[in-house]
Amino acid sequence: MAERSGTFRVYRVTESVPQINLQATETPALYSVYQTGYGDRQDAVDALETGDMIKTTLEGDPTADDEPWRLGRFERVGGVQMGFAVDVAPPDVAQDLWTDGQTEPATTVLTEDGSAVGACGVQPRDPLPNGAFVPNVLTGLLPLEPQFASVLGVGEPAVEVLFVGPDPLGARTYSMPYGVVLLFTTAGTNLAERFRETYGCPRGVDTRPAFDPYSA
Repeated sequence: MAERSGTFRVYRVTESVPQINLQATETPALYSVYQTGYGDRQDAVDALETGDMIKTTLEGDPTADDEPWRLGRFERVGGVQMGFAVDVAPPDVAQDLWTDGQTEPATTVLTEDGSAVGACGVQPRDPLPNGAFVPNVLTGLLPLEPQFASVLGVGEPAVEVLFVGPDPLGARTYSMPYGVVLLFTTAGTNLAERFRETYGCPRGVDTRPAFDPYSA
């Protein structure tokens, strides 16, 4: 058995995979963690939400790829509120940001009443496994910690993040060669609320789609 201590980002899983994904915030390591069996701590584990940041020690066997780790006692030390939408049209700001043939992510600052309140980023799908965008984000395989810590062009940490994928999960081909992330540094702005309403991502609801990464 081994231990891994540090700060981790929580990515809730779905009923198809009864585990929690924890993305290490300082390394690209991703850990699948048992979701049940915590006794008097079960309520605290059940209360974790996608986007939460926790400090904890994980116990597991790093040589057993298919064996989940176990979550030790933990402390919530922050987080961002996340929303997810798939099979939707990207916002106009993202379509204006995208250039045909680009191979690197690009971002632009979002403003409200003349003040910077966040950023929109587009991520090319071609460099990612199987041309995927949203599934990788949903399972925690595309670390965004640097962007969460300091939103490009704004220089402040993100407090709300929306992920937008133009195609349904499991699509064999994609209609647009990029996915979109919207990062907000100020909570509850009118702009963030409009995006949440447009994409059906109400605050306080985990809208992560039912995606089984092991069947993709």
